[in-house]
Amino acid sequence: MKMRSVLFIALSAVIAFSCQAKELRVGVALANFDLNFVSILRTQMVEEMKRQQIDGQFVDAKGDVALQVQQVDDFINQGVDAIILNPVDTQGVRPMIDAATRAHIPLIFVNRKPEVKLPANMSYVGSDSAEGGKMQMEALAKRMNYRGNVAILIGALSSEEARERTRAVEAVIAKYKEMKVVEKQTAKWQRNEAVDIVSGWILNGAPIDAIAANNDEMAIGAIMALSQAKNRHMLVAGIDGTPDGLQFVKNGQMAITIFQDAAGQAKGAVQVTKAMLDKQKTETYNWVPYQLINQQNYQQFVDRNQK
Repeated sequence: MKMRSVLFIALSAVIAFSCQAKELRVGVALANFDLNFVSILRTQMVEEMKRQQIDGQFVDAKGDVALQVQQVDDFINQGVDAIILNPVDTQGVRPMIDAATRAHIPLIFVNRKPEVKLPANMSYVGSDSAEGGKMQMEALAKRMNYRGNVAILIGALSSEEARERTRAVEAVIAKYKEMKVVEKQTAKWQRNEAVDIVSGWILNGAPIDAIAANNDEMAIGAIMALSQAKNRHMLVAGIDGTPDGLQFVKNGQMAITIFQDAAGQAKGAVQVTKAMLDKQKTETYNWVPYQLINQQNYQQFVDRNQK
C-alpha cells in the first residue's frame, strides 16, 4: 500500500512537470516580410519569444489579404495556442476575428490597428497612427516657418496607418493659412515607388517646399529622387526611426523622423499574448508612444529598431 502511494505521488509529479513544461505555440501572421519595419518587428518578436519560452511560427502574407486569411485559418487548424496578427488590410480583419472567436483562440494585433471593435480575448499593441502624423507635420511646419507647399507620400491605402497619418498631416497644414497641400500620392511604403513619384513631381515642376512621407522608406526614396535632380532645397520628413532613416537624419538629408518603437510593439505583443494565455488581466488597447528624432538627438535612437 505504501509502495502504491509512492508510485502515485511520483506519477503525479511527472504529470505536473509535463504540464508545466508544455511549450506554448503561437502563430504570427505578418503583412509583408519585405517591409523594413515589419522585418524589425519580426526579429524583435523572435527574441522575446525565446525569453518567454514560446514556440513562434512566422508566415508572410506578401501584402495579400486573402492569403493572410488562409494563413490564420491554417494556424487555427494546427491548434496553436494564440495568434499574433500584423494585418495587411486593417479594414479587412473581420474574417480572421470571426475565425479566432469561433476557435476560442486569443488574437493579438500588432503595429496596425484594426478598424473594428475588438471583442473579448483580443488586444492591440502599437502606436496611435494619427499622433505620429501630427508630430511629424508639426515639427516639419516649424522648420518651414509655418509657410509653404507640402507634398505627401502615402503608404498602402489598405492600411489604417497610412490613412490616419495622412489625415493628421493634412489637419496640421490646415491650421496654418500660409501652408497648403499641393501633391499627394501613394508609394505603398516602398522606397523605389517614392523615387518614381517624386521624380515625376520634380519633372512636372510642382511647387513643393517639403515632403511628408508616411514612413522612412518613402522619405529615403524622396531624398534619392531629389539628389538625382540635384535639388537640395526641399525638406523631407519620415516616420519610423529605422537604422537607414537615422543615417539620413544624421547627414542632414532628412529633416526629422518620428520614432516608432518596433521593439516596444513586438515585445509588448508577445507579453500580452503570454499574459492572455496565463489568464491574466490585459488591456484591449496597449499604446506604445512615438518620439521626435532630429539631428540633435538621433544618437539616442541608434541602438533601437535594430533588425
